[in-house]
Amino acid sequence: MIPARYAATRFPAKLMQMLGDKTVILHTYNNTVATNLFDQVMVVTDSEIIFNEIINNGGKAVMSIKEHESGSDRIAEAIATMDVDIVVNVQGDEPFVQKEPLEKLLEVFEDESVQVASLMQVLHEENFIADPNYVKVAVDKNMNALIFSRSPIPYHRDKNITPVYYEHIGVYAFRKQALLNFTAWPITPLEAAEKIECLRYLENGISLKMIVTEYMGIEIDTPEDLVRAARLL
Repeated sequence: MIPARYAATRFPAKLMQMLGDKTVILHTYNNTVATNLFDQVMVVTDSEIIFNEIINNGGKAVMSIKEHESGSDRIAEAIATMDVDIVVNVQGDEPFVQKEPLEKLLEVFEDESVQVASLMQVLHEENFIADPNYVKVAVDKNMNALIFSRSPIPYHRDKNITPVYYEHIGVYAFRKQALLNFTAWPITPLEAAEKIECLRYLENGISLKMIVTEYMGIEIDTPEDLVRAARLL
């Protein structure tokens, strides 16, 4: 499922911006389908413009019925009556989706204890580490998330140590019931403060298994990201 909201706060209409000869959302949809990992790929949106963009290009899309705070809430509404086991949330602003990271994400569900999983990649550039548009994640020894934040974590107090900074990539996989439980819980304090929806899982005691990927391209959050993405394309 690809949640796609038209009125993004930081970069309105970003999903309908042209990247090469296609819109950002169409790149994301086509590249997700091209992985051949899924029984079904669908865009779920509150926008007739985005809905028509996908349908008119031969894709599958569904309109949300209610208003939603998060992409996970939007997906939960769409899959509530579907007979599905694992649901993957690929953000609409991830136009460079590739097969290998998603394959690794799905593999962790062979462990029955895993309820939710997500991707991260190492951040090297100091300006990105400090940028609140890049969500950071700290993990334990078993690669379960400890905390997500827009602030740099960990704080680099001891200059004799070189910490590893991970960027959280907004691609999730859930067991269906875990996602439905998420939508039944109220927004939690850390989630409200940081505007990071997956904190709701941690604040309710649900682990997130994190998988390191070396490459997921560029997430389109700002006009500057779109320029970088065009260079990469």
